Amino acid sequence: MSTENPVAIRFKDVSRHFGDVRAVDRVDLEIADGEFFTMLGPSGSGKTTCLRMVAGFDNPTSGQIFLHGQEVSNLPPYERQVNTVFQDYALFPHMTVLDNVAYGLMVRNVPKTQREKQANDMLDLVRLPGLGKRKPSQLSGGQRQRVALARALILKPRVLLLDEPLGALDLKLRQEMQVELKVLQGQVGITFVYVTHDQEEALTMSDRLAVFNLGKIEQVGSPSEIYESPASEFVAGFVGVSNLIRGQVAKQITGIESTFSIRPEKIHILKENEKAPQGTYTAKGRITDVIYLGMYTRYEVDIESGNTITVAQQNLTTTGGKAVAAKGQIVNLFWEKDHCTQILKKIASE
Repeated sequence: MSTENPVAIRFKDVSRHFGDVRAVDRVDLEIADGEFFTMLGPSGSGKTTCLRMVAGFDNPTSGQIFLHGQEVSNLPPYERQVNTVFQDYALFPHMTVLDNVAYGLMVRNVPKTQREKQANDMLDLVRLPGLGKRKPSQLSGGQRQRVALARALILKPRVLLLDEPLGALDLKLRQEMQVELKVLQGQVGITFVYVTHDQEEALTMSDRLAVFNLGKIEQVGSPSEIYESPASEFVAGFVGVSNLIRGQVAKQITGIESTFSIRPEKIHILKENEKAPQGTYTAKGRITDVIYLGMYTRYEVDIESGNTITVAQQNLTTTGGKAVAAKGQIVNLFWEKDHCTQILKKIASE
């Protein structure tokens, strides 16, 4: 975490149990003020429970949660300077867009003229000018999501919590909203804490992210750190695609009987009679499957030790027909030594 910004959120040895289930298990975490921070993990990993504890919708079984230095572990939601955006938007269908955005100000007895001005300013910020008189049902999914963001931001929280807010959108709109969310966070300058199981979302938007598994944090780091240097087998397998090479196979390739990971796009394919550059790791095998994906092709290669290695290559010069025709060929694989990541920590469930 950057030492330049103060800590916005701190988890100190936080656990949350539901009967015998440890949904969150002794989590320590610091999130900097003004950071776009993502909690990434599969269903049941503890990420949403952590978000709910920050919001005040749930309390820790043990440990402490701090917001900007103040312990809030048992404070109700309305006493915390946070707001939450949900996947289902939670808009009032009978209200106009403007009234939805201004609702929090109305509850706080802000005069009508003032709250309408602020609501219109927020609609401008989220690129919905002139739509204040419409009802939510007259908007697209992406527009409704922007309304939900405007409603949350109008109360000027110090922390905005986002619980899988793009999950209901189609792929193209979701990708567009990822970029918009990151730009919006930069404009308002507050801390965003984003929960998702989608690795692309996490890598696209985050300044840093925490990878959750079975109630624990496996790794915290920047997107490049998480992807390029996974700290555990779980992280290597969950964030993107990774080849995990173990035991005697690892020893044959690297000379060390230690598990390592290598990303598919780091591996090069040569014909059987072509030699790999000196100073690289190599493996020989047969292409057993070819999956043409337009921008790139994924090859499954059974190497001589019996393992299968996945290779991804951009289709810079290869056509779909040529790629598919490679099935069954004997090939040599090679990759740079510094593209291997030694895995010191196994999957948490083991």
